[in-house]
Formats: sequence, structure tokens, C-alpha cells
Amino acid sequence: MLSMVLALLVPLSGAGFIFLARTRPARLLVLLLTTFAHVVLTGSLWLGPRVPAAGALLGVDAQGLLFLSVISVLYCLVAVHLVAYTGRDPRGAPPVFLACHLFSLAAMTLACFSQHWGLYWVAMEATTLASAPLLFYHHGPRSLEATWKYILIGSVGIALALMGTLFLGMAAAAVPHVENSLVFSTMLASADKLSVDWIKIAAVFLIVGYGTKMGLAPMHTWKPDAYGEAPPPVAALLSGGLTNAAFLGLLRVATLCNAAGEAAFVRSILVALGLASIGIAAASMVGQANYRRMLAYSSVEHMGILTLAVGVGGLATFGGLLHAVNNAFNKGILFLAAGNILQACRTSEVKGITGLFRQLPFSAVFLVIGFFAATGFPPFGTFVSEFTILRGLIAGGGVVVPALYLGFLAVVFIGMGAIVLGMVQGAPVATPEGAKPARETFASVLPIVVLTALALLLGLHIPEALGDLLKQASDVPGGFR
Repeated sequence: MLSMVLALLVPLSGAGFIFLARTRPARLLVLLLTTFAHVVLTGSLWLGPRVPAAGALLGVDAQGLLFLSVISVLYCLVAVHLVAYTGRDPRGAPPVFLACHLFSLAAMTLACFSQHWGLYWVAMEATTLASAPLLFYHHGPRSLEATWKYILIGSVGIALALMGTLFLGMAAAAVPHVENSLVFSTMLASADKLSVDWIKIAAVFLIVGYGTKMGLAPMHTWKPDAYGEAPPPVAALLSGGLTNAAFLGLLRVATLCNAAGEAAFVRSILVALGLASIGIAAASMVGQANYRRMLAYSSVEHMGILTLAVGVGGLATFGGLLHAVNNAFNKGILFLAAGNILQACRTSEVKGITGLFRQLPFSAVFLVIGFFAATGFPPFGTFVSEFTILRGLIAGGGVVVPALYLGFLAVVFIGMGAIVLGMVQGAPVATPEGAKPARETFASVLPIVVLTALALLLGLHIPEALGDLLKQASDVPGGFR
């Protein structure tokens, strides 16, 4: 319990200390120490029980711990990268930017600990408010437009999720003499007594609401603009952190519907949204002119894969949870490498970049590695998770869904490969007059190396502790059928 409370309070306290720090090195030191402490506290939670107390508003369960662990590691590594990124950017490291980094970490931590639908909604709303200033780091007109689009579309999504939460309350009203009816465990225990009609209505609103936060098609329109204009390290946090926090909501909706006997209803919605997201992302990546927007569509694709996996259920759900971990690390590789490329080449346009192998050898190599990892090539972890999902799709019966899944993945590989390989090969473009030559520092490369090592580890061997946690997260009350 103490570790859980500290995991919430440490990033909030760190954000306050950042405002007290007078110099850039002091602020960055606070950021690094706070995110590292959060990793240690999160790690300590692996040693404790993973069954929240009955009726508790906050608690540690397997699903929440899984996503919190990924988010915590990603935030810590991005903090290291920000030392290099802010050092090379004229804006430096403003206190508000660094504090919002920690505020958003605290909000996502609260989302992972929340055991009440209302409290989870509050946490997800807080992630929107805390993340918005991160997108506006460059203070340009396009950054402002992308930030407002993110806020407006995210607010619509979170408003729909609020309606879904209220409808859950209506469904629980049919169960007499129940206190804290919106607590997850309480609803699961009385799932067979909930109003079926209200559960269905609530599920639709919740899936669309939190699906908007994930960036599922057709609610994904904020994502290319936000990822294309935000600093790439921030895009890594959104793609690997915020989306996982929102995916937790979809998991819990699916769990509740399964327990209430409405598995077929929620399955059809999730499978349709999942396939639509993968297909639209694949089509949008072909011939994409902006490599950061390409990575945004790659995020849409992988959110579709996660949603499809949960919709199919069974073995695919296990693969989907593993894929959520893999995707967070892979997006970290790609976006952090893209951050180095952006600062060296000063453009996001694909046509303005060639010869990265000569100009930025380390970032170019990791960009190619990230490409192969994101498209599911062995020996990376995404190969294991995507193949596990495919096995689940085939076991679920039918050939249409597996065929579309494989076809869309092939299109993604072709579209993404044409862009990435074109950027790294050939002769480098001349450095703009007056610009300093590109340099890759230790802080700009180390986080990418660590993320690559994690992506390789999960492809070669899943640690026993992680395997057990994945099994617990996928074997929940009500089951994923």
C-alpha cells in the first residue's frame, strides 16, 4: 500500500520541485531522479499481492501493474533522452514542460491503480490536461493547431466515456443492496444481475470514448497532427504510455461484458474497430510524405491490433497484452531515433532526408531496427506477439479475419519500409548554411539502446515473472472468451 501511495505522490512532488529549481541542470536532475524513483517503486509492487481489496477505490491488479510497469520504464528512458533533446533545442527545458512530464506520469499511474469507473475516468481526463502542454513545446502555429485538435477530440472522447460511466451506474441500479456499485470487482461479482440493455449502451460509449484516446479509427484524426508536431520524445510517451492507459479501459469493458454474458456483442464491435484501424493505417502509410506522421499511423495500426486481439479473446488476448508491451518499447525506439533525426535534418519531410547511415549512423541503424521490430520481424518481441495473435485468430474459426490481418500487415511493411529505407540510404543532404553538424550524444542514444535490448529480450525469451503477470492479466474474472 505504501509503495502504491508513493508511486502516486513522487511524480507530483517532483513536478513541484521542478518549479523550485533555478537552473536547467537542476530541473533535469529532478526529472531523472523522480522517474527513476518511480521505476523502483513500481518494481516493488511486483513483490506484493495483485488482488485489490474488496470495494477499494485504489489497488494493484495484474492488468494495471502490467501497464504501469511499461509506462514507468518508458517515462524514465524518455527523461534521459530529454537531457539531450532539450540541450539541442533553442527552447531548452521550460519548467512547465518538465513538470507536465511528471504530472502526466502521475495521472497515468492513477489510471492504472483506479478500481472505480468514475475514478478511472478522472485519471484519463487528467492525462489529457497534463499532456497538452507537452505537445505545444515548440510554440509554433502548427503546434498550437495540433494541441487544440488533441484537446478537442480528446475531450469529446472523454465526454462519451463519462456518458458510458453514467450508463454503467444505470446498469448497476438493477442490483439491490450493493455499495460502491461502480467498483470493478463489485460489478464483476454481480455481473449476471446487471441490466443487459444498459450494459450494451454503456459498452458502446466507453469503447468509443476510450477508443478515441487510443487513436482507433475512425476516431484517430488527432493522432497524425499531434505526433507530427509534438517533440518526438513526447510522441513516444503518448504512443507507449497514454494509449496503454486508455487500452486498460477497453480491457475492463470487455471483461465486464464477458462476465455479463454479452461477449458476442462486444466482440463484434472490437473486431470491427480493430480491423478498420489496421486497414486505414496501412493505406495511410503508403506514400506518406512525413516520417513522423508515418509513425503516428503505425501507432493507429498497433492500437487496432490490440483491439482486435481482445475482441477475438482466448489466446489472442494473451498475445494482445504482450503486444502492448512490445509496441511501447518499439515506439520508443522509433520516436527517439526520429527525434535525433529531426534535430539534425530540421525537417519531417521524407523527401528532404537521405543518407542517414553516413550522417547519423547510430540513429539510422536504430530507425531500421525499430522498423523491423514494429513490422513483426524475428527475433523481436512483436514477432512473438503478432504470431500469437494470429494463432488466436485462426483458433477462433473463419479465414476472413486472419486473411485481412495478414494482408494489412503486409501493406504496412511495404509502405513503412519504402520510407525508412529511402531515408537511410544514399548520399546525405547538405547541412543548411550556418547550422551545426549533427552529433549523437550519449544521452540521445542510450535510451534507444536500452529499448532495443528490451525488444530483443522479449523476442528471445519472456521472463518468467512477466509471463506469469501476462497470464494473470488475461485470466480475469469473467474470462476473455
